[in-house]
Amino acid sequence: MTVTQRRGRKIMMTPGELDEFLTTQRTCRVGTISASGAPHVSTLWFAWDGTSMWLYSVVRSKRWTDLRRDPRVAIVVDTGEEYDELRGVELSGAVEFVGEFPRTGELRAELDVPETLFARKNFRLEEMPHDGRHAWIRLTPDKIVSWDFRKLGGR
Repeated sequence: MTVTQRRGRKIMMTPGELDEFLTTQRTCRVGTISASGAPHVSTLWFAWDGTSMWLYSVVRSKRWTDLRRDPRVAIVVDTGEEYDELRGVELSGAVEFVGEFPRTGELRAELDVPETLFARKNFRLEEMPHDGRHAWIRLTPDKIVSWDFRKLGGR
């Protein structure tokens, strides 16, 4: 995984800042490539485990169909309204599908951590509810680019 960036090093998040940001934010935008080659962007909640971003997607969505055909993805998580408040992260790479499709709650050790993180953060529950419509997608990014305009000092 590449976490360094050529431009914007002054505003780049440190690894600790990056983890804190991705752990506390809830919403991301997922960019996929449709069959025609056109981009498609959708919004999802996510969980970050310190290494990978976990997406819980409806299996009958355009996003799911796009990623099953072409696993390349770009995901953006950002926040801020005013210029000097803007912060964000772009993660990119190829996704993997983890667990059964759709997820029914079958015991899977590799899903224990993301399901606990996701349920606590997004549902305020200790156990992940399964609706028989969603399944897990994991992105362990090849590249991460971050920005925190607050580091510009009121420019």
